[in-house]
Amino acid sequence: MVTTESPWSAREHERGLDGLARRENFPVATRLLPRRHRAHLRAVYGFARLVDDIGDEAPGAWRAALLDSVDADLDLLYKGRAPVLPQLRRLADTVHARRIPAEPFRRLVQANRQDQVVTRYASFDELVRYCVLSANPVGRIVLHVFGAQGRGLEEASDRVCTALQVIEHCQDVGEDFRAGRIYLPGEDLRRFGCAEDDLSRAVTPTRLRGVLALEAGRARDLLDRGSAPLMAGLRGWARVAVAGYVAGGRAALAALVRGRYDVLARTPRPRAPVLLANWVSTLGEGER
Repeated sequence: MVTTESPWSAREHERGLDGLARRENFPVATRLLPRRHRAHLRAVYGFARLVDDIGDEAPGAWRAALLDSVDADLDLLYKGRAPVLPQLRRLADTVHARRIPAEPFRRLVQANRQDQVVTRYASFDELVRYCVLSANPVGRIVLHVFGAQGRGLEEASDRVCTALQVIEHCQDVGEDFRAGRIYLPGEDLRRFGCAEDDLSRAVTPTRLRGVLALEAGRARDLLDRGSAPLMAGLRGWARVAVAGYVAGGRAALAALVRGRYDVLARTPRPRAPVLLANWVSTLGEGER
């Protein structure tokens, strides 16, 4: 379990959650939603952000123990006992109210354990398999929050979530490289003649921009193929929330194009008017 001697505080992380949410590509829990939905989505985000930030920001020697603490708290939660971590205590209400299974939460922890030992991906297919752990579970949890699981929506949600993850990897190339990780597929880097030190430059080389354009194009295809059936199968507040996530991805893709894929000089972020326009257009998808 996390002890008072740990140099990384889950309680401090919890206090900074609103600031973290504002830096995301998409609205985490838009005020358009009823309070009960916002509370559930914020609890899910708090868990996902906690696990990601342990895997990325906690002192390296502590990461395994901190992830063990999250798993131990999940054990308590699913045994009907009170978790220790504040993020898990808040998540408990959502899990019980919406009957969310443990597996997607376990996969998110597993993804961050993998991050500690796997720092390179040879192919896009390998990266997609990583997203099965690191991204797709979040979409499946969100479907449970709205009672919208089933009817083939999980597969469509998986495509959307994988796309959103790939887009983030494109935006965060420099940050990931400084952390010792490369999520751009190795075979694509070689195809465009990129060396690893290209990822450390102050301005993105043309050859690396080619790789980023390729990955962004793949993400756009996944997003489009997932969004259409997903929006067609969702109703009510679920449509509003999920359309916001899709719109955030599309606005981030537009930011990459606007910045000519120069992600090293400055991280391209979605502009609010572009996100709003995409939100409206996404809401129109699949209407009957």
